[in-house]
Amino acid sequence: MKIAVVVQRYGQAVNGGAELHARYIAEHLARHGQVEVLTTCATDYVTWRNELPPGVEQINGVPVRRFKVKHERDPLVFGKRSDRVFEQLHSLGDELDWLDAEGPTSPALVDYINKHAAEYDYCLFFSYRYYHAYYGARAAGAKAILVPTAERDATIGLSIFQPLFRSVRAVMYNSPEERAMIQAVSGNDTVPGVVVGIGSDVPNNPQGARFRQKYNIRGPFAVYVGRIDQNKGCTELFEFFQGYLKDPAGKLSLILIGHTLLPIPEHQRIRHLGFLEDADKFDAMAAADVLIMPSYYESLSMVALEAWALGRPVLANGRCDVLKGQCLRSNAGLFYETYAEFVGTLEAIEQNRWLSGSLGRNGRQFFRDNYDWAVIERKYLEMFERLNQNVPVSTADPLPGWFDRRRQDLPAAEDVLAKLPKGPVGRHG
Repeated sequence: MKIAVVVQRYGQAVNGGAELHARYIAEHLARHGQVEVLTTCATDYVTWRNELPPGVEQINGVPVRRFKVKHERDPLVFGKRSDRVFEQLHSLGDELDWLDAEGPTSPALVDYINKHAAEYDYCLFFSYRYYHAYYGARAAGAKAILVPTAERDATIGLSIFQPLFRSVRAVMYNSPEERAMIQAVSGNDTVPGVVVGIGSDVPNNPQGARFRQKYNIRGPFAVYVGRIDQNKGCTELFEFFQGYLKDPAGKLSLILIGHTLLPIPEHQRIRHLGFLEDADKFDAMAAADVLIMPSYYESLSMVALEAWALGRPVLANGRCDVLKGQCLRSNAGLFYETYAEFVGTLEAIEQNRWLSGSLGRNGRQFFRDNYDWAVIERKYLEMFERLNQNVPVSTADPLPGWFDRRRQDLPAAEDVLAKLPKGPVGRHG
């Protein structure tokens, strides 16, 4: 079996959610067959600048073939095109222009797939919203399997992606909420699909005391792990946590781990440690009283799964359907939507050891049952075997001609998103 993993950027220093997801899958599937990664020369997701040389290198035993990006992202052009397709009546051509402006635009990567797809049993495309997935899946034809990593944002309302969801050979979903959203917007119910998610290489014996000693941290604390960004809900987290600090009964500090795009509030009980290596990150999570996940948009929270694997409770933003659904299915986390709910749930976890311990134990079992690597690998291998036994029937719709691409009849993506069903999916997905 030979598998291509196709993703927008790749490497040990690239630790974004979808990209790390792709690397984990590539490395674990390499135990069962021949895996090659096809990606770009970019490492920065804002500029998509070519920073690595084209060609083939080995990363953790997996060959990685890189292709140049045609142009860097122009933030002004991308912003204007985003406003148009997200907020106004527009054309298919406008959406394709948006896709080109978003990047990373790599015709060389798509051309390689077009010429070599027959050499692979299947091509796994990560992140539906990028150039490589949209054009690459068309080039791969019946070999294309999509790992969409779709969040509940306006991009899902763009019309260009609906045929993509319907024409791929199979879809590997991150969560029941992601599957429900994609099926609602595209009507791809007949496309083979399974909720599989992602595992994590969580150490068996993390050292919380080692973390406390190394960073001179005393007392109880909540931890946030990830990019410190407004889009991740961090602005609201700072506002809510500073309100919590005014209550003399609350003893928790807030430890922030990750690169920041925001100013960090100046308070002795809010500390930013920057990006940490995995060993320190896992030690920090093991030492924490609770992990806070304030994000509004997730297709699956790997860091929440890691906290549960370590037996820690999670406090999540209930306005994110996926996070709320994960908390309900695992019975391992609480969630909030308002400031009062944030403080109330945080204090409940802090002050009730029985509650905190029960949530942590439930989380550990939830991770073992659903996200242990043996479970994840089996779901991929079972899908490959299922597809091997069936003749592909769906094909991508041809792109419309010149006049049809310019017809201004597509609804604003925000309006499409607003009409999609909301809420977490039931306990069993």
